[in-house]
This record gives sequence, structure tokens and C-alpha cells, in this order.
Amino acid sequence: MEPLDPNAFGEEQMCFGCGPTNTHGMNLRFFRDGDAVVTTMQPQPGWEGAPGLVHGGLQATLSDEIAAWTVFTLCGSYGFTTALEVRYLRPARHALPVEARGELIEHEGARARVKVTLTQADVVVLTGTASFFLPTREQAERIVGDALPDSWRSLARDEP
Repeated sequence: MEPLDPNAFGEEQMCFGCGPTNTHGMNLRFFRDGDAVVTTMQPQPGWEGAPGLVHGGLQATLSDEIAAWTVFTLCGSYGFTTALEVRYLRPARHALPVEARGELIEHEGARARVKVTLTQADVVVLTGTASFFLPTREQAERIVGDALPDSWRSLARDEP
């Protein structure tokens, strides 16, 4: 597996899922595995929902993160999530790492869709799909309402 650069969006970026220096975040690291992207999340104290189980919202966050990094890695630009659908199949245990895998289903122009799978000890606990809009720099700046940081500017989709 090929490690992906955790500072691709800048060392200072504070993404909850992948921000390398976000002390409150997941600090996920991603790897390319052929036509897929993978990561592993080790649940931390306080990340429980029901006793002993990983909070469902954090599983959805992990799903969104693996999907976003799949788009970034396989489509060559970042995207904004437009839809996320997850199906919780089994409880995710707090004591075990959660492995996430993203596979590109579709990419056409400014749109992409990703299949997401979360597993623990080789048992699938969640499946889902995420849809993305891949903006140009100008579109991204309109969406965020400000100029993009330098580290993000070159990562946007090329003009149509």
C-alpha cells in the first residue's frame, strides 16, 4: 500500500477527520491500495454511543473521510460531499480498530460517487455511498465564502 501525504491540504488545516495537528480530531492517515483508498481508525475514549460501541455519527464521519480521500486520490481534486448514505449492519465495538475502504463507483466531470465499507476483525459493520461535487477554485471560494488557503488552490478541479 502506498501512503498518501497527510499534509496534502497543508500542515495547518484543521479537518476533524484528517487534520494532522488537530488535537481533537481523528488524525486519520490514508493509503492507496490499487483502485481503493484505505485507513484505520482506533476509537478513542469518549467516542462511544451505547456502552462499548463506536458512536454512529463518528462511523459516518469516518465514511465521509474515506470517501473524500478516495475522490481526492483517484479523481485528482478534492470534492464537497453532497450526499452520504450509510447502512449500519452490525455494531462497531469501541475496543477494536475500524478499517475503512473507499472505491470509486463513478466520476464524470464535476461529480463523483464512492462506495464505502467499514470492517472490524474482517466483519463488515457498515456500507454506504457518498456523492461529491468537485469544484473549480472559484466555485470552492464561493462555497466557503473566502479565498482558499494556498495549499488548497492547486488541488481544485481544473476549469471546465
